[in-house]
Amino acid sequence: MLLETLLLLAALAAALALQPWRMLRGGALGGPLLATLVLLPWLWALPALHAMPLQLQWSGACLVLLMLGWPLAVPVFAAVAALAWAFAPSMAAGDALGLAGWQGIAPATLALGLGWLVRRFVGAHLFVYVLGRAFLGTVVCVFIAGALSQFAGHALPRIDGGLSLVGRWLMAWGDGIVTGMLVAVFVAFRPAWLATWSDRLYLPPPG
Repeated sequence: MLLETLLLLAALAAALALQPWRMLRGGALGGPLLATLVLLPWLWALPALHAMPLQLQWSGACLVLLMLGWPLAVPVFAAVAALAWAFAPSMAAGDALGLAGWQGIAPATLALGLGWLVRRFVGAHLFVYVLGRAFLGTVVCVFIAGALSQFAGHALPRIDGGLSLVGRWLMAWGDGIVTGMLVAVFVAFRPAWLATWSDRLYLPPPG
């Protein structure tokens, strides 16, 4: 619990220092922000609300990162974890902290770093953004964050370590497919909903 608390506090301090509320100017990100606060807490709380043999949460962190940007996503993850805790009375405070850290902040931070590496070494192109950052990047970052959470002591109940890693790997692919599809739709029809998207950067003029 101490590790998750330190992770959350450090991320919140860094995010708030960047004044994330400035990203809400113009109102373009109001819809994605509201949708995240309405839907994601229930998805994070679902394993605590229903008894399932393999209790895996859909992270959604990389999608939130691409929509809101890292500075705004971090306090949103804290709010989502608090709401999930409120929705699921059986959830312990330590589990809620774990959700904020390992389901939200860790994969989003990994995705931020991966996005920089992709732009630096692969280039800024439409298909690189959709396939590299939204799809495959989500798979990699969600799985690594899930594996780190398991090594930090957040093991899945009644599941041995090897099987739980397999479950996290499969769940990461589901997360990546959903994120990739939604980001492709947003790029085509609602690019303003993606704080990390830029027509100038990813759609350079021909020639």
